[in-house]
Amino acid sequence: MILTKPFNAQATEMNTKNILCIEDNPTNMLLISRVVEAEGHHLIHATDGDTAYAELKNSIPDLILLDVNLPGINGLDIARDIRNELKYEEVPIIAVTANVLVGDRERCIEAGCNDYLPKPLDIRQLRTLMREML
Repeated sequence: MILTKPFNAQATEMNTKNILCIEDNPTNMLLISRVVEAEGHHLIHATDGDTAYAELKNSIPDLILLDVNLPGINGLDIARDIRNELKYEEVPIIAVTANVLVGDRERCIEAGCNDYLPKPLDIRQLRTLMREML
C-alpha cells in the first residue's frame, strides 16, 4: 500500500480532498497518483479489497477510484458493499476498468458506481470527472 499523505489528515486547503484509489496495477496507480497529486489532493492507495475495507474503516474518503478487475474480491462487489453502508452513500465512486464491452458501463452503474472511465486512462477525462465529482 502506498500512502502519500495521512488518510484522515485535515485538509490544509479548502479544496484538498482525500481520494481512495483501489488499483492493483502499479503503472495505472502511478498515473493516477500523479493526476491526483497534481490536482492538490491526498491519495490513499489500496491494491485489493481487504486493504480497501481496512482503509474505509478508518475514514470516509471524498472520492473513490475503483478498478473493477482486482485480485480476490471483484471491484463491483466492493462497490455494492460500499453502497450498502449509509455512511458512504454520498461518496462518489468512479469505476476505472479495462472492461469496455457493451453493457460494462451499465454493470458498473448498477453496482453503485457514479461513473465509469475506460482504460487506458485518458488523463483529461480523469481530471474532468474528478473535478465534477468533488
